[in-house]
Amino acid sequence: MLEDDDAPPELVDVSTLPVEQDAVEEPAQSRVPITIVTGYLGAGKTTLLNYILTEKHGKKIAVIMNEFGDSTDIEKPLTVNQDGQEVTEWMEVGNGCICCSVKDTGVMALESLMGRRGTFDYILLETTGLADPGNIAPIFWMDESLGSSIYLDGIVTLVDAKNISKLLDEPSPEETVHDDHDDHRHDSPTLSMAHMQISHADVIILNKADLVSETELEAVRDRISAINGVARVHVTDHSKTPQIEGVVLDLHAYDAVDFDITKGHSHIDPAISTISITHAPISSSQVPAVDAWLRSVLWECTLPNSPQDKPPRFDIHRLKGLLVVPDGPDKIIQAVREIFEIREAQASSESRECKIVLIGRGLGEAEVWQRSFDECLQASLE
Repeated sequence: MLEDDDAPPELVDVSTLPVEQDAVEEPAQSRVPITIVTGYLGAGKTTLLNYILTEKHGKKIAVIMNEFGDSTDIEKPLTVNQDGQEVTEWMEVGNGCICCSVKDTGVMALESLMGRRGTFDYILLETTGLADPGNIAPIFWMDESLGSSIYLDGIVTLVDAKNISKLLDEPSPEETVHDDHDDHRHDSPTLSMAHMQISHADVIILNKADLVSETELEAVRDRISAINGVARVHVTDHSKTPQIEGVVLDLHAYDAVDFDITKGHSHIDPAISTISITHAPISSSQVPAVDAWLRSVLWECTLPNSPQDKPPRFDIHRLKGLLVVPDGPDKIIQAVREIFEIREAQASSESRECKIVLIGRGLGEAEVWQRSFDECLQASLE
């Protein structure tokens, strides 16, 4: 039986929260972490947030629920609300959480929320069932005002164990996602919004496990791993997680690189896959070569040194990487779509090899990517 994912949360003690002027004016505040909660219609997002809102977790959480909007709202937030209409409704929940019921654009809701900074220490943002998280996540890197006060802690995708295989295999026309670049259109199987939400996830909550057999559940897990081989998977029923820390909160998905997949990839899902490439430790003088390789792959959708007679046609949704640099600090690579950053790791890695994991469409064989990466680094030494 499907959960009513469109039903509003059962909130209590409706009131207006005053703006904490001291918190707003305080010059040196740490940034507030935010988790994006996504998932297809009926996967159990609202049930999960209701669970968090009523659970005794000891955290002060601000929850922005529903109708966050699509990429048009994200990219053009300043064109909204010029007539002075309210964007959000604020409600206080019994356990100390704050709930924001979004009427218009999520960016303005976040800006309004930060006016109450000091009354919460964490933000959960629920997207609509048809929202593409790849259009939402980069805003926290690109928007200077948001990026100075909020940082992306991770993306959590809820998956309906009973219905996800059908959604992945039989997308309806209105769910079809087209490539942004005409030069890189594919003849490969259709990519659904369910694919997009799984491919961008740092954590996947495989929900409604009580509605499938163990064999069916294992098949679904294999399918998810074929799409996204680096996301942590938690199996639940009725969206009840054993704990929220490390599952929904405190993910630190962009602070460090946490992946453990075998080299290569699985062919279980024909539309999207995960591949992994490795390399021996590099020198600090080779880091610019990695940056140039990433710019080619992520910005130009071009794989350097690929065969000219049959260049791969691909789209990268998510990329994570670790560069082991013996003569300098190790580097972490994080990317969502074309937005990426290379920054110093907070601590030296125990790994003795560089590793990059890519999740995307039309990736082809891992050996082609491995050869391209190796040749770029070799050329940087010549």
